[in-house]
Amino acid sequence: MKSEIEDTDGQGAILGVTPVGAGVEVRVAGPSGEFSLVCTPARARELAAALARAADETESAQPAAPVTVKAGELRRGDVRDGDRVMTVEAVRVDGATAHVTWKSGAGRSWTQGYDADAEITLRRRA
Repeated sequence: MKSEIEDTDGQGAILGVTPVGAGVEVRVAGPSGEFSLVCTPARARELAAALARAADETESAQPAAPVTVKAGELRRGDVRDGDRVMTVEAVRVDGATAHVTWKSGAGRSWTQGYDADAEITLRRRA
């Protein structure tokens, strides 16, 4: 299965991932050239995890001002502003009530009901 992510951030970069025999080829093409790497599936998973950690750290380090949205407009992946990390897993709007399923940094999940127009302050918008 070949997977390719095209330029979505305006930087002109393309990321491609393709199985090659018993390995995985990771290809990055951008304005400055192309880079290709073939590695084991385990190393590819480590690379993916390292990229995800670096992205999280970069987003966390950015002094972006919190954004406030209505509870009914929350999206999966939104991170609530506060002392503890709480990420939106799902949102279901039932009339004037938004049922938001949160997941804590410790992995616990719970659902909380809000007025759909209630203002929720987010640390990071998905």
